[in-house]
This record gives sequence, C-alpha cells and structure tokens, in this order.
Amino acid sequence: MRPFAIHVIDDEELVRDSIATAFADAYRIETFPSAEPALAAMQASLPDLVLLDIGLPGMDGLQALEEIYQRHPGLRVVMITAFEEIDTVVRAMKLGAYDYVVKPLQMAGLEATVRNALESVRLQQEVRTLQQQFLQAHIPYFIAQSDVIQDVMTFVGRVAQSPDTPILIQGDTGTGKELVASTIHYQSPNFRGPFVTVNCATIPRDLLESEMFGYEKGAFSGAGAGKRGLVEMAAGGTLFLDEVGDLSLQAQAKLLRFLEQGEYYHVGGVRLQTLQTRVISATNQDLDAMIKKGEFRKDLYFRLGVVEVKIPSLNARPDDILPLARHFMVEFGGKFAKSITGFSSAAEKALLSHDWTGNVRELKNVIERGVLTAAGPTLTPADLGLEASPEPLESCTLGFPPIPPDGLDLTSLTRSVEKHYIEAAMKMADGNESRAAGLLGLNHHTFRYRRKKILSGDS
Repeated sequence: MRPFAIHVIDDEELVRDSIATAFADAYRIETFPSAEPALAAMQASLPDLVLLDIGLPGMDGLQALEEIYQRHPGLRVVMITAFEEIDTVVRAMKLGAYDYVVKPLQMAGLEATVRNALESVRLQQEVRTLQQQFLQAHIPYFIAQSDVIQDVMTFVGRVAQSPDTPILIQGDTGTGKELVASTIHYQSPNFRGPFVTVNCATIPRDLLESEMFGYEKGAFSGAGAGKRGLVEMAAGGTLFLDEVGDLSLQAQAKLLRFLEQGEYYHVGGVRLQTLQTRVISATNQDLDAMIKKGEFRKDLYFRLGVVEVKIPSLNARPDDILPLARHFMVEFGGKFAKSITGFSSAAEKALLSHDWTGNVRELKNVIERGVLTAAGPTLTPADLGLEASPEPLESCTLGFPPIPPDGLDLTSLTRSVEKHYIEAAMKMADGNESRAAGLLGLNHHTFRYRRKKILSGDS
C-alpha cells in the first residue's frame, strides 16, 4: 500500500521544514509557501491530507479552504493557526475543515491529529471498495454510453452521498427507475442496510397502509398477530416506493409525517415508532396534474422531491440501443445456452429505427424473444419481430442522369441528395431525430451534426 500523501501549506519556512522532517519517514510530504502553487499542484496529484495555515499571504487560508472544497469535495484539511482566534476557527470548521492545530506546533499533538485524519481517509477508502463490491454483486451493469445517461449517472453518484435526503425518480415505464434507485442505495452511506422495494401499484389500497407501517394484533379482522411494516424492514437502509402516485391520500399523510419527523404509528397502535431510513420514490405519472386534481398532496410532493432525478426515454438516447441490445444478447445467450454471435446489419438498423415506447424493458423483451427463437448464430429482424429498415440508397434502383458534356458539381449534388433524405427521414419520423437517424443508419450525434450542417448551408 502506498504511503499517504500530505501537502503542507504555510508561509513560515521553519514550520514547513519541521513538519517535513517529522513526517518524512511515514508519509510523502510536499510543502508550499502559499495557496496558489499548492492548488495548482492538487490539480495534477491530489493528496490524502492538507495542512493549511490560516494566515497566508495572497489568498488566505479560509479562501484557500473554500477553493479546495469547490474543486475537491471530501478532501481532509487540518487548519494551522498562529493563535486561537475562535471566530476564524469556527468559520473554518463550518466550511468543512476536519480539525485544527495551534502554533507553536506541538509535534506529538500534530502527529495524533494527522493520524486520526488519515485513519478516517483509510476507512473512507475501505467503504468505497466495499461499495464497489456490493455494486458488482447486486446491480446489473448499467449501460451508460450516451452523454445524456452518463450525465444522469454522474448526478446520481453525487446525490447518493447523503444517507437520508429523499429522492424522487421520474421517468417513463421501463426506463430503469428501480435500477437507478438501487444504484443510489449501494453508493450511499446506507449501502450495508436493506434495500426494500414497495410497488405501490400492486398492493391493494386498503392494505397499503398496514403493509407499509405495520399493524398491531387485533387492529382489524384477521390480524391475529402483529406485523412489522416495510418501513421498519428498511431501517438503516433505503425504502424504495415505486409508483408512488398510487398511494392513497391517507397513506400519503402518514408518509409525509414519517418523512418530516421520522415518526409513525402501527395501524391500530398507540405507541409512536421512530427510525431512520432514506426514502426513494419513483413514478411515471404527472404528479403536477394529480396535485391539481386533488389526488396527490402538494406538500408530500415537495418533501419527496428534495432531489429529483429524471431518467430519459430510450428514444432520447439512441447511442445506448445497440450496447444494451448486445448486453441482453449475451445475458440471454447464457440463460438459454445458445451461441448467438451478434446482429445482422439489417437487425441493427431495425433496432435503431424502432420506436421504443416500452423503453429498456421492451428492448430486453425483444432480445429475449430473439435469442430464444433464433435458428442461426446471428439475430435478424425476423428473429426480433421487428420490421427491417428500408434498404440503403446504394441498393435501390435509381435512374441516375448521365454526366452532362460540361460536367457537374458533385459536391452540390451530394449536398442536395443528403438534404433531401434528411428532410424525408424527419418527416417519416414525425420530427423525432432519434428515429430519423435510425432510418438513415446513423447514430443520433452524427445525424444531428449533419442536419445542422446541411441546414446552415455549410459545405
């Protein structure tokens, strides 16, 4: 294991040399007389710990601390101050400093502070390693080749760091909302706790409240014994409420109380229950419209959606279609013990031009069917149950005019033909760029670039 790296930022050469000498055998030490060169060095190689003097020339220690946390959130920083100026120290701690030490430095005390800070770094690294192991063991690989879904997953990685902030995931049916919810759970501080899913649409409304919050013995006819609710089962972990728009107004009221205060009652109970869990909810419904109709509580909507994650439809990220299709092909090839080697070019074009109203779930079902029924090693449009895309231009029988005696402008002619078929594809696709790109055998980014170029009149 490599030794921890420490950056020492102090304008006093004696302080820098003293720390470097004291820690040289145990850590990799770099020293800086001011904040500016230290910040530049961090861009190239990030240390594990920073010892930062408050009274620096130029950018002072508090300004440097703010800059460090804007660029490198989570980096451990211990402040060094020449005197115990409480207001300054308090400001530094509020900005996120791990601890502080006072000049003149007592090396024994400084060593203990550094050791504690680096121990917390080591534990954090262990947690990250465990989280990656959990992710690999519990979550299928999330295909994120397109820019739009990569942006979503980057945002998800950031919001996952809070252990209890409610998150609302919005997206069409089949876009992978539960997969995103489980990704948030396993990247969060709660990843060792349970991940409990409640499909609010499949539990009868008259049973939903008792299933979620549990009930006491004799609470209703047939309740011969008490039962823990799903909320209680998710203690210390994550409660995922899928199709949250299907909650009754009564259940919504109890959920709101739980979100705001961490408190609830068992059905038929009088003893107040408290626990901590993160609530992630998901819906494909228009909650704004439901609020206007009085079907969903506005205050609950705002509480559930402290952070909102919007999952784009598959049609909005066509660059993911073929990678997803290949992923499912391998998955079902193994499941059915079939040696499927790939897709025909016609099948790939059919996949790209299809209107995926059922999103990733529909694509997965199409590939499962294709792998199961395919006779050969290569999947065709017929295997997938999709219509083949029109043949490319060069395969069509066209009446090309002869070259006139004085020649022709091939560049202009090529541009006219490209413009014609781009406009025709957009018309066939009802203005949907993703589908139009598929009709022409192009990915979305290439199609958008060429369309923009043609419309602008660039050669």
